[in-house]
Amino acid sequence: MANMTSNEKTQDTLSLRDVVWVFLAFAVAYFLSTLLRAITATLSPTLSTEFGLQASDLGLLAGGYFLGFSITQLPLGHWLDSYGPKKVVLRFLALAVMGCLAFAIATNFTSLLLSRMLIGAGVSACLMAPLTGYRRWLSPEVQQRANSWMLMTGSLGMLASTLPVQWLLPTMGWRWMFAVLAVLLLLSMGLMLIKLPDWQSRQAPAQESALLEKPGILANYAQVWRNPYFQRMTPIGFFNYGGLIAMQTLWAGPWMAKVGGYTSLEAAAGLFWINISMLFTFLMWGLITPKLYRKGLTANRLIAIGVPINLCIQVAIIGAGVDAGVVLWALFCMSGSVVSLAQPAVGGAFAQSEAGKGLSAYNLVLFLGVFIVQWGFGLLIDMFKNFGFEEIVAFQYAMASFLSLCVLSYLHFVRHKTER
Repeated sequence: MANMTSNEKTQDTLSLRDVVWVFLAFAVAYFLSTLLRAITATLSPTLSTEFGLQASDLGLLAGGYFLGFSITQLPLGHWLDSYGPKKVVLRFLALAVMGCLAFAIATNFTSLLLSRMLIGAGVSACLMAPLTGYRRWLSPEVQQRANSWMLMTGSLGMLASTLPVQWLLPTMGWRWMFAVLAVLLLLSMGLMLIKLPDWQSRQAPAQESALLEKPGILANYAQVWRNPYFQRMTPIGFFNYGGLIAMQTLWAGPWMAKVGGYTSLEAAAGLFWINISMLFTFLMWGLITPKLYRKGLTANRLIAIGVPINLCIQVAIIGAGVDAGVVLWALFCMSGSVVSLAQPAVGGAFAQSEAGKGLSAYNLVLFLGVFIVQWGFGLLIDMFKNFGFEEIVAFQYAMASFLSLCVLSYLHFVRHKTER
């Protein structure tokens, strides 16, 4: 696989002050992107009532964000490597602004879904852009810390999508919320325009000549698909990590409401505490991963240890049924977060000039997984209900189906011992 050459600089020279401003500029946009990602879990009762949505419709609507997100990933990686984070993320966020405004004025399910897809496409650079920049600007162990703290910022966004949204809903309404979010995205773009450094392409002469030939996007990704480490991490990223996001941003809420009998406010409060737990989890990952790496506990070893714990908690959720509330769902999310360490590890498997494509290709895997699990979970619930099962049992059977896929993905990860 591609490794960093001996004459390739580990990082560009940035002062501590510059690093802080760069992180903050990226973090504000990522905060808003994850708020938009998770807001449908809190709004699901309102949207279901107003538009008459079934479980499969709700799953498709929430998953539309991830579908739009996934569509952009392959060209995104190519553009990040060629033009840098600043130019790319600003152009993408303009789409997110339009998507929020379109969602605010939507009058039917189709317009909601298309707007949701546009939002997902627009914010799709909010994590890949900083990770591409960090690959050049930061050392490997600090990249893990920065990645974990970006995810912590994302947890803050998801936190804001719970009780704060529920409290504002009666007075502001969901349509005005999306109009305000459009304005906040514009402000974040202004901060990025001022604070993000420019980007100088580092393509080798041979690579520059190849770029002039303008090969297709898929051809540009050929070495990414062939990378043994990328292949090893694909199933666990698709089902385990993608499924974690799918549950956190949608199905944990309906489980608590429709299986556990929570009210809308109680379910929003439950999501609030789940996201609080994730915030502190990613904070701790950022603090301890450099120390763990120095002791030889790499991402691969931590994932090998942590995923079985997550699988056991899934079994507990299925068995508990109506009693599977905030605590078990928080433990599910916290234990599953270990797979997030795979993202910077995959980025580190490629040379700096190819890091954007490697990261974006893996992000495509993750968010296709979110879309498939989020929509598929709703389809399974409706299918089991059509077979005559009670709604509680339908949720349990859907969760058992998801668990079986996570187990198979973990076995693939364990079996393939490819190291970076």
